[in-house]
Formats: sequence, C-alpha cells, structure tokens
Amino acid sequence: MAKKQIPAGVGIAAIENRDLPTATRYLLQEIEKRHPGGSVELRVPPFGAIQCIEGMDHRRGTPPNVVELSPELFLDLCLGISSWEDAISSGSISASGAKALEVASVFPLSLSVS
Repeated sequence: MAKKQIPAGVGIAAIENRDLPTATRYLLQEIEKRHPGGSVELRVPPFGAIQCIEGMDHRRGTPPNVVELSPELFLDLCLGISSWEDAISSGSISASGAKALEVASVFPLSLSVS
C-alpha cells in the first residue's frame, strides 16, 4: 500500500502558515519524489525522515549517510531563506557519510500548486 500523500494545495498552505508538521512532511514528500534513491537518509525530527539520492540503497540498521536538521532550518533551506553552506559552517546540520553532503543539491525547492 502506498503512503498517503499530502496534496500540493495543502502543503503550500502549510508552508505559507509555517505549520511545521505538515509543511515538513510535504517538503520531504517532494524531495523523495524529485530525488529518488536510498543512499542518504534525510531526517527532520520529530516530523519525518526519508531516503533519497541515487546510489546504493540501505535497508537495515543505521544508514551510512545521514543528514539531520531542525524543521525550521529545513523549511528555510527549502524556501531559499537559508543557505546550505551557512548552515553547515554554523553546525546547524548534522551530516555523516561520504554521500551525505549530496543532499545540498536538493535545496532550494521550486514549489508550485498542481
């Protein structure tokens, strides 16, 4: 059974209203669609985590490539309000593994209601 998807209109409204749980889940869903793969786990606790970026899939245990950040920073990166370089240099992003930094290529996201 497929995961329940957040409709674009609901997701965009959540972003505009800074509804962090729904906005985060919607943006993770969009990244998962646009950057499929299983080589990096992108974690935005407590709202969600996805596997993305092409490469070797990870199935069990702690993944070798993990990126973790706060929902507020995640939303700002997606919208282009904050930059990946500034967030990494300030220590606001936890990134481990050889492919983890490839997640930078997903930000910012271009969003539209479809």
